[in-house]
Amino acid sequence: MQDFGTFDYVIVGAGSAGCVLANRLSADPDVSVLLLEAGGSDNYFWIHVPVGYLYCINNPRTDWLFRTEAEDGLNGRALDYPRGKVLGGCSSINGMIYMRGQSRDYDQWRQLGNTGWGWDDVLPYFLKSEDQAAVPVDEMHAEGGEWRVENPRLSWALLDAFQEAAAQEGIPKTKDFNRGDNHGCGYFHVNQRSGVRWNTARAFLKPARNRPNLKIVTHAEADRITFDGKRVTGLTFRRKGAPARVNISGELILSAGSVGSPQIMELSGIGRPDVLGAHGIETVHALPGVGENLQDHLQIRCAYRVSGVPTLNERANSLFGKAGIALEYLFKRSGPMSMAPSQLGAFAKSDPSLEFPNLQYHVQPLTLEKFGEPLHDFPAFTASVCNLRPESRGSIHIRSATPGDKPSIRPNYLSAPADRQVAVEAIRLTRRIVARPALAQFQPEEFKPGPGMESDEDLARAAGDIATTIFHPVGTAKMGSDDMAVVDNRLRVHGLAGLRVVDASVMPTITSGNTNSPVIMIAEKAADMIREDRRAGAKRAA
Repeated sequence: MQDFGTFDYVIVGAGSAGCVLANRLSADPDVSVLLLEAGGSDNYFWIHVPVGYLYCINNPRTDWLFRTEAEDGLNGRALDYPRGKVLGGCSSINGMIYMRGQSRDYDQWRQLGNTGWGWDDVLPYFLKSEDQAAVPVDEMHAEGGEWRVENPRLSWALLDAFQEAAAQEGIPKTKDFNRGDNHGCGYFHVNQRSGVRWNTARAFLKPARNRPNLKIVTHAEADRITFDGKRVTGLTFRRKGAPARVNISGELILSAGSVGSPQIMELSGIGRPDVLGAHGIETVHALPGVGENLQDHLQIRCAYRVSGVPTLNERANSLFGKAGIALEYLFKRSGPMSMAPSQLGAFAKSDPSLEFPNLQYHVQPLTLEKFGEPLHDFPAFTASVCNLRPESRGSIHIRSATPGDKPSIRPNYLSAPADRQVAVEAIRLTRRIVARPALAQFQPEEFKPGPGMESDEDLARAAGDIATTIFHPVGTAKMGSDDMAVVDNRLRVHGLAGLRVVDASVMPTITSGNTNSPVIMIAEKAADMIREDRRAGAKRAA
């Protein structure tokens, strides 16, 4: 077994959180940091070309290739569940949308007992790494940080018309979704630099990777945590399939995501005794919330044929169109190859009495049967809409005691009656927007879910047929002080010493929007807390 020696901090997962932590913790020259990543380098062409997400998702080079169990709420369908397996993690394969969520998300975290996690508390950590180039810098935005934010480098008449139609339906136009209340419709800001994807490996890891106190090891997949009583002492892992180990003098930080972090804990004997016992794993520390509280955003992909306006469907289905797309990106770094998966966004209310929007739209000038399949050969657009605050809760648990086995993922989509009702209301709101004069001029014809679906029952069933994940799993190691909480408000695992979780799994409730930048904020705040605790410990020792 290869012995990597002893480090002050070992971070498992070089994704959106892990890259930030590696940068911030190694900024102290008197500590040693080991960053372990199960995937490989991000030096892959399709990671950096924005449209390359098409070639990174479902690609074993960059994706864990997880899949959910068959879901009752999806009428028996199972879904692919992409998660980044590469330096940069999901920031290397995601939609590149810069979104903080709503102020009420974080104020709710605080109201749940998580002191220090209200909107006013977390805003400085969003600002800390922000390099804003899409809107003017003011008290809500900053420039000069590592996390680049720009406007998209394209425009579509159809998307402009959807924005106008949304305004006619009472959803105001906006140029900035990131001021605390994201109500409105406008183009998303993206994590790109001049038409190239800006992932956390490039933003945070590259500037720090030559520090002598930081060691980065790729193709290193965690097996189990080792303990002395209730204190973490080390980690065993596989480096390119060969067994390895490392000793830890300070802390082990799990940043393996909402799938990986609970899996590592369960393999190590941390979690529900019944789950562990079913696989012959001795309970080291009973913690019933591990792997529970899974939340995700489920998008309903409403689709419409149009006429008299160009869409990407026609361009992508002709050799001349494809050549033009390639040349535009080659010479200008703009056009469809610079596109995030969704370009226009809207945040709306399924019920006008709501204080904050509970729906998010991702609008695209294209349609396809399912992700990874060719675009349709007729002009059309997609208006995907998701419930921002689902009540349904699922779980992620190990299938066996073998570290390489993929876990069982059960999101329980649409299991809550309220979520089914919001899905019905979301489809009806979409129909009202599309019927407005700004879009009616293009004679839109609904083909998903289909104009024959009218009753609540029909629309709820149709949502189960056409909805898919928007890749935002959170909550499986939630922060809090109740019986199902896994970490405290400083992200330390309850009842254990030397173990923290820093990733989307600690969110007690899902944020109202895309989750990548909130994870970066969590890592920024965690890095400060870890450094503070280390200094406090040194003072006590002195």
